Amino acid sequence: MRTGRPIPTMTLTADERETLERWTRCPSTAQALAQRARLILSCAAGETNTRVAQDAAHQADGGLTRTRFLADHLDGLLDEPRSGAPRTVTDAHIESPPTRTLESRPADTIHWSTRSMAKASGLSRSTINRIWRAFAFQPHRDVQALDEPAVHR
Repeated sequence: MRTGRPIPTMTLTADERETLERWTRCPSTAQALAQRARLILSCAAGETNTRVAQDAAHQADGGLTRTRFLADHLDGLLDEPRSGAPRTVTDAHIESPPTRTLESRPADTIHWSTRSMAKASGLSRSTINRIWRAFAFQPHRDVQALDEPAVHR
């Protein structure tokens, strides 16, 4: 007589089996996803959680992967979104400083500085600096000729 928690039986549809086998064979599949697919294929073959966990990187992977698959099928094997705060600087925010840097000039100086651009755009100086570095902007070096003619002495 078997003791312990009962293991729910796992049956795979033909599509699920094909997808899992493809994930295990494809070299571009993330290794964590391929490992989970191999675990599910082992579970579907009738292996126990203990036997599956011996093949897994961690002991808890066998039962956890089986539970996730039974709850959400193939979607349960995919990585979930990571924790952390959502982005506060949107793509529209990122688009504004480069455009303004290239198309305008501050009223009182000959080029934009991180401080003046931060004040004009409402972003922080460090954000402006990261954006300019990403686009390889150097406004202090790329100063174009002033609108007024140069005075030669």
